[in-house]
Amino acid sequence: SVEIFYGLADVALYNEDIDQPGVVAAADRLRADVQSADALLLVTPEYNGTMSAALKNAIDWISRPFGVGVISRKPVAVIGASHGQYGGVWAHDDARKSARVAGANVLDDLKLSVPAAHTRFASIHPVDDEEIAAILREILTSLAAVANRDASASARMSATPSNA
Repeated sequence: SVEIFYGLADVALYNEDIDQPGVVAAADRLRADVQSADALLLVTPEYNGTMSAALKNAIDWISRPFGVGVISRKPVAVIGASHGQYGGVWAHDDARKSARVAGANVLDDLKLSVPAAHTRFASIHPVDDEEIAAILREILTSLAAVANRDASASARMSATPSNA
């Protein structure tokens, strides 16, 4: 199943001084949702040549504590759209880089960039665009396959007795 996190607007700007359980409830919810997710599909528009501030802030919250944040080793794909002719590829590249630095398993080959989205979706809702829907289904199927493979590998590692 796919779950969408709708609370990014409620997540305070990241600040280590307030990064304590219970202080920023929306950040706690974000971390809990990411922790329970098998994989992440990050969706971003492109603003001034980069990802949205809300997405960057979310990545900052889920990357802490650094090296062991809830995004660590999580399969991640990035998609989005823009008004420009390149479909937000700069934003997607920045989001992939930020997620990778945060420790995510970024799947660079899973891409969807929609250029001139304001024109393409002027008369049709994105979910009704058969070409976009087909590409999105392929991305979700591939992302789920990686998540399942990683979960199986992790289960095998956990079941293997250690030679301590």
